[in-house]
Amino acid sequence: QVQLVESGGGLVQPGGSLRLSCAASGSIAGIYVMGWYRQIPGSNRELVAGITSGGTAAVQDWLKGRFTISRDNANNMVYLQMNNLKPEDSGTYYCAGGYSGSYYEDAMDYWGQGTQVTVSS
Repeated sequence: QVQLVESGGGLVQPGGSLRLSCAASGSIAGIYVMGWYRQIPGSNRELVAGITSGGTAAVQDWLKGRFTISRDNANNMVYLQMNNLKPEDSGTYYCAGGYSGSYYEDAMDYWGQGTQVTVSS
C-alpha cells in the first residue's frame, strides 16, 4: 500500500506560479501512471495531467503551455508545475496513482488527500 501526500498549494495572485508536490510513502517505480486531478466546488473531479512510469507525459489541451507534470521515480515524487495561473484554476488538486494504465478515476489505486489552490487577487 502506498500513501500519497500532496503539498505546495496555497493562495497565489493571477499570473503567478505554484509547484505542487506529491510524495509517496513507497516506491512509485512500479505504478504505471501517476496523475494530477482537480476538483472545483460543484463540479466533478477532472484529470489535469498524467505521466507514465517511463516518463510519457500528457497535459489536458486547455492547460498546455501553462502546466507541466514530472515524475522522479528514484525519490518517489510527482510534481505539477503551474504557471500563469488564472482564477479558474482554483480548486483542490489531488495526486493519484494506478497500475492499470488508465487515468479513469475508478482505475486509480491510490489517492492523496488533496491540496487547495486559490488564485485570487
